[in-house]
Amino acid sequence: MRVSFHLIVVSILASWILPTTNLAQKQTAPSPKILSATSVYFDDRTGDDAVGNKALAQLNAWGRFQIVQDRKQADLILLLSADPYKGGYIIMSGGQTGTIDSQGKIQEDRIPNYNRLAPVRYAYLTVIDPKTGENLWSVSHRWGGLLTGFNSVGERLIRELEKQTRK
Repeated sequence: MRVSFHLIVVSILASWILPTTNLAQKQTAPSPKILSATSVYFDDRTGDDAVGNKALAQLNAWGRFQIVQDRKQADLILLLSADPYKGGYIIMSGGQTGTIDSQGKIQEDRIPNYNRLAPVRYAYLTVIDPKTGENLWSVSHRWGGLLTGFNSVGERLIRELEKQTRK
């Protein structure tokens, strides 16, 4: 009885300590557009100022890109969000939800989705071409935790982008 209890406790602790795998990642070589970019527009859509501020601080510490305040002047858009990038979310006047692509076409969800957050939260960093709206690279990481830090997900994702561009 005592051995099985210890085994359960050890397995629970191991699942918290071991690094989680990143979901919905594109781990291909970075686009030449990313490698040649010099300026970025940072768009924090997480809804959590602490997460966005830490990500922006990490981006500044990295020093690879000039951060601009106007998305039209940026070579890239770095979108930090709580949902995967689909081109843009919309909610129509009747409450119907959907997405809009880079060509401006609206695609309605078959069933309105008023709560896009999953029970287990993930944060997503997406590198977007501002001219076409194309997703050039993306990565996700589980949001929060006692061992990893509750507000550190944004800076972790920026470090992952830094690591990918060094390859």
